[in-house]
Formats: sequence, structure tokens, C-alpha cells
Amino acid sequence: MSSLVSHSPLLTALVRHYEELVVHVRRGPVARWGDRSLAREVVHDVCTEILAAPPAQAPRVPLAFLRTVCTRRAIDRCRHEERQTLWLVPAGDALPHAPAPPSSDPAHILQGRQRLALLADAIHALPPRCRDVFVMHRIHGVAQAEVAVHLGISLKTVEKHLRIGTALCRTALGEQLHALENLA
Repeated sequence: MSSLVSHSPLLTALVRHYEELVVHVRRGPVARWGDRSLAREVVHDVCTEILAAPPAQAPRVPLAFLRTVCTRRAIDRCRHEERQTLWLVPAGDALPHAPAPPSSDPAHILQGRQRLALLADAIHALPPRCRDVFVMHRIHGVAQAEVAVHLGISLKTVEKHLRIGTALCRTALGEQLHALENLA
């Protein structure tokens, strides 16, 4: 190791100022997050990285370079750990109530498919321009302004077609569902 240190000012600075770098990281970025044990790990990681792949060009001020690299690495590490904790649920906390999965009852599935077929029929029965607007906005989620530009009509016309399409679908579905209930 002494032959490596004598040939590289960066490694010399790293060996001489290792503890100083730990203190720098502990007082700087790590102090904001409160995990003081992280400082030594960060400096060790930087040391390992520099030994494995030294920079192609030696920095003009090795200690300043090391401080900057350690500070940035500590910030990255703290942010990474902070993001990870957002995804974890503490052991004492109860999980939020999840909705029950949809029923796998064949009758329920059949009823859902029938309603979907009725809706498809109601949409297909709409006038062509009304159907285009309805499908683009309600099914594909295209904004009303974009629908207007795409179809070359005004925004008021889009709103009118949506209002008419929704009313016609609601009426058709209501009538058809009422007819289905009377058959059952």
C-alpha cells in the first residue's frame, strides 16, 4: 500500500485525512438526516471506489475533491435510505384496510360481463361523432381540448357530445338493466 500512496497525491490525502473526512461527513450532510454511523461507511465506500478505479486525471486539490465526493455520496445514500423507508411499513403499524378482491362467483362474473356488453351496445348505438367524442374522452382518457383539436370541432361541441352521449348511455343501460331484472 505504501508504494500506491507515494505515487498518488489523492491516495496520500485519503490516508492522511481519513478521520477528518469522517468528521466532515458526520457534521455535514449526515447531520441533517441524523444517522451518524453512516459517515464512516460513506468514507470507506469512497476509499474503496478510488482504490478500485482511480480518477483518470488527478485533482488539483485532493482534499477538496475528497470532501466533495464524500459529501455527495453521503447525500445520495441518505436520500436512498429515506426513499426506502417510505416503502416499508413499521412492524407495529397495522396495514391499511385493503378492499376485498372482486368476487369470483360465476354469477357475479356473468352479471359484470352482461353489463359490460350492454354498455358496449349503448356506446355503439350513439351517433358517429358523439360516439367518437365519448370513446376518446371517457374510454381512452383524452382531454376534452385534445379531442376538440383532433376532431376539428369546438370545445363546446365536445362538451355537448359528452353530455348527450352520457345521457343516452345512461338511459339505454337503465332500460336494458330493468328489462334484465324483470326476466330474472
